[in-house]
Amino acid sequence: MSTTDFQFARKNMVDHQIRCCKVLDAATLDLVESMPRENFVPEHVKSLAYMEGHVPLACNQEMLSPLQEAAILSHLALNSSDRVLEIGTGSGFLTAMLSMQAQEVISCEIHEPLAEIAHTHLQQHGADNATVITVNALDEEAIMALPEMQQPFDAIILAASLPEVPLHLKSMLKNGGKIISFVGQNPVVSLVLEIKSDPTWQKVSIFETLLQQMEGAPEKRQFVF
Repeated sequence: MSTTDFQFARKNMVDHQIRCCKVLDAATLDLVESMPRENFVPEHVKSLAYMEGHVPLACNQEMLSPLQEAAILSHLALNSSDRVLEIGTGSGFLTAMLSMQAQEVISCEIHEPLAEIAHTHLQQHGADNATVITVNALDEEAIMALPEMQQPFDAIILAASLPEVPLHLKSMLKNGGKIISFVGQNPVVSLVLEIKSDPTWQKVSIFETLLQQMEGAPEKRQFVF
């Protein structure tokens, strides 16, 4: 596909996959339409860059769908002063878009090869305010020991599904901050927005979707009687 073909596919994606699903925030639509998603997709599947589905990545991972990415950006409504934590970097596409709206993005990726790929993509697109760290973010001891985690975040994104958001990640959010996550297990996964308002949380379910499980969750101990 030529550059023009990709530009046409990108506009088509915005008009027929995102806008029609009631993601109407102008800043989000402009950002998604300006970002060359094909540059973050493996070479052998570039033709799938703008389909409404999950593009396969290395390490048996997958990209979020365009609608999922746009919904995350729209509901976070980031400010230029925000500090953002992303769990699940993938190829770095959502990371790059987050970096264009926030002051700083720290992204955690459990797979070293993917972290390296994402780092290269971010460098190529000038996202010098985004840092990729190879760590299992579901390992509380490992992530809490990192110097980048010693200051609270304005927003946290979990880019794969979990039964619930771990408490150690919730503790890293500022009061008034937002967590957006995929809660559940296929075939029923919900994209959920939670807003911290001590001592309570506001919770909004955005839509139901499909998404693979996040890797790295600690195994639950089972008692044998």
